[in-house]
Amino acid sequence: MEGTPEENKSVVQGMIAHFGRYSVNEADRTFTFQVENSSFPNWEGTAQKRPFTITADQLKYSVAAASGGGSGEVVWKRVK
Repeated sequence: MEGTPEENKSVVQGMIAHFGRYSVNEADRTFTFQVENSSFPNWEGTAQKRPFTITADQLKYSVAAASGGGSGEVVWKRVK
């Protein structure tokens, strides 16, 4: 609980977390996060729409404009 400034920076740099509600649009294979709070303050109160695919035991979605620049891809895998 008492990391140095350098240690603390290395832990959180490049990560993002958020919470809120989400809705799924099966017809166009997207879901939308209604971001209530985020470690990236510019996302708070926004709607973040993401295209997704589901194959076997994984859900994959992309982020066209990632917070650190470029794009990103997130993969959730089902626990067996």
